[in-house]
Amino acid sequence: MKDKITKFFNKVSPGLNKLGNNIYLQTIMGAMMTLLGPIILGSFAVLGAVYAAKYNLTAIANLLGVVNTLTIGSMALYLAFLMAKFLANSMLNDDDGTAAGIISLMSFLIMTPLGKIVSKSGSVEAIPTTWLSSQGVFSAIIIGLLVGRGYVYIKRHGWTIKMPEGVPPMVSQAFASLIPSIVIGVIAAIISFIFTLTSWNSFHQMIFNLIQTPLSNIGGSVWAMIAVTLLMQILWFFGIHGTNVILPLVTPIWLSLDMQNLAAFKAGKEVPNMFGLAFFNVVTWGGTALGLVLLMLFVSKSKRYKEMGRLAIIPSLFGITEPVIFGTPLVLNFDFLVPFVTNNTIAIIIAMISTKLGIVAPFSGAQAVFGLPLGLHALVGGHISIVFLQLFIQLVLSPLLWFPWFKRADRKAFIEENQTK
Repeated sequence: MKDKITKFFNKVSPGLNKLGNNIYLQTIMGAMMTLLGPIILGSFAVLGAVYAAKYNLTAIANLLGVVNTLTIGSMALYLAFLMAKFLANSMLNDDDGTAAGIISLMSFLIMTPLGKIVSKSGSVEAIPTTWLSSQGVFSAIIIGLLVGRGYVYIKRHGWTIKMPEGVPPMVSQAFASLIPSIVIGVIAAIISFIFTLTSWNSFHQMIFNLIQTPLSNIGGSVWAMIAVTLLMQILWFFGIHGTNVILPLVTPIWLSLDMQNLAAFKAGKEVPNMFGLAFFNVVTWGGTALGLVLLMLFVSKSKRYKEMGRLAIIPSLFGITEPVIFGTPLVLNFDFLVPFVTNNTIAIIIAMISTKLGIVAPFSGAQAVFGLPLGLHALVGGHISIVFLQLFIQLVLSPLLWFPWFKRADRKAFIEENQTK
């Protein structure tokens, strides 16, 4: 049976690796990772604004509110730029993608309907923040990819103004991007006009209604998170980087749910979504492998696992579990198949039940920095109960889930070590 399963994954692994290395998925992942700084800054700003308002520090609360608006609240703007930049840079050897990013940002703004602000001094046209935040994430991704691809097509076909040799590179690059800017900008304007004639009124509204809302409804369910988690761990077991293959597909969905939670948390309202990227990252922190490392360190009788525990304990306390995954190894090790694949799912189910029962507070949606130590990583969740949840999962639940499987493997290793003496 093991041989059949291994043969099957050996056949499909080239296709899965190809999917994981897909240039469009890598573009999405790269753009999301680049946004990590503004997202984390915005997350801390929301938490700070809430507590500042609680203690009547109005000026600080207002300042932090502005920081949040210009970071997380403007995420779609950054995405529109980064998507096209990453894609163009990946597909063109002689182009860093900056011009493509600027054209994409321009196109996003052209396709964003303006609103009117009426005051005593008159009316002013302004860009509404509605489509700049979580609601515009998917349209920003689509526009960025389409503009990036269009820019690459124009450049590859030589539809650019080429300056003579000797002209400074900065000037040449400016003229090279002139035709792509005009062509793509005109197309964006035409599309924007066409959508004003529809019931959606804008491209953003159509994407939000037809794509983002249905995907959020599906992706925001416990079944979707369980399916993603199981598939990710199965791929990891067979040596395929499950995170690289699966996470780019769900990150835009889960992150948009977190942004909705942060907006509600900032406004003092009940957060609308239980699940999101923050929930997934905190609950499945380190792949719940810390429990295995603790067993190796304190329970193991074999020298092999005892030494592995000593080597892996410090990185594991910071959520870095690659040493134990590849050092044990857990990859293609059928002795640990069940816990390696299912532990994260069990943790998600327990976290969900605890949240529904009110034992654990709902996640605010704030994003934590990868590499923070156990407990501190969960502190940005917005409530101390989330810290206790992570501590319970990693220090109590995880060792219990690993124990029977580890005990058998440790006994086998101990016997092998004694036989070689």
